Amino acid sequence: MKKIFTASLVAASLTLTGCASIFSGSTQTLTFKSVPDEAQITITNKAGEKVHTGLTPATVTLKRGTGYFKSAAYDVTFKKQGYQTKSVQVTGSVNGWYVANLLFGGLIGLLIVDPATGAMYTLNPSDINAVLDANQTAAQKGQQSLTVMLVEDISAEMMDRAKYITTL
Repeated sequence: MKKIFTASLVAASLTLTGCASIFSGSTQTLTFKSVPDEAQITITNKAGEKVHTGLTPATVTLKRGTGYFKSAAYDVTFKKQGYQTKSVQVTGSVNGWYVANLLFGGLIGLLIVDPATGAMYTLNPSDINAVLDANQTAAQKGQQSLTVMLVEDISAEMMDRAKYITTL
């Protein structure tokens, strides 16, 4: 009797779970690096909510799904003073272990468990390496530039040399 109970418990656990849930899980760990190091990263989800903020290099665990048959997507923004801001998209694609449900007869895993937990998806790219470009002023680029300042911020000597433009 005990053997039958144990065998049925094992059989139920194998058929009531999904391959992707077993082998991959509902979360995924991603690494974020930047050149130069110590750039501020902000990770936001599809709804625009901040999921993580920190400095590079960083390792962050993110959810693979956002609901039943809905993959997660994240916008990762890299910022550092003196450098241009860079954004990278992280999106979900179907996990190979999810397809294994077809091979192993895991119908419940195929239709319920893996889609509900988000384990049916893999986040790509899994390693994000951002190279931030240095900001250049117009003078460095060989172009003309325009600086806008408040009158209160301008020295009296400079105001004496300034020419007023009349308004209409």
